[in-house]
Amino acid sequence: MSTEFKHIVRLAGSDLEGSRKVVYALTKIKGINIRLAEAIVKKVNIPQDKRLGFLSESEIRRIEDAIMNIASFDIPKWLLNRRKDLESGEDIHLITSDLDLKVKEDIEREKAMKSWKGYRHSYGLKVRGQRTRTTGRKGRTVGVKKRRK
Repeated sequence: MSTEFKHIVRLAGSDLEGSRKVVYALTKIKGINIRLAEAIVKKVNIPQDKRLGFLSESEIRRIEDAIMNIASFDIPKWLLNRRKDLESGEDIHLITSDLDLKVKEDIEREKAMKSWKGYRHSYGLKVRGQRTRTTGRKGRTVGVKKRRK
């Protein structure tokens, strides 16, 4: 078991900075927030104030196993990012590219259903009820005339 410092640690398909504390380093993985990172570190019995670069290979493997199999580590269901998945009906947690693909798939399903959210997505408008009168303007300026010399 070597105790040498690793500047970059590969974890769950992401390169993480070894100089950061374990909890904050885990938040750099897409799909893991601070609360979930704290729960994972607590479940695998690693001190929260330890730096990621000083972890042993076995500790890194335990963290990666917890990230990949969150359901088996008795982490509360409300921390998961995909509850009651439409296809499987289970509570799952997605990270990295899986999360991106699932979000794109959801948007395409909304468009195919021709729901209001799908309509807003397809026209490039705000989807969640935000104002559009003054914000979110793109493209050419309309209604302003250039002055000639």
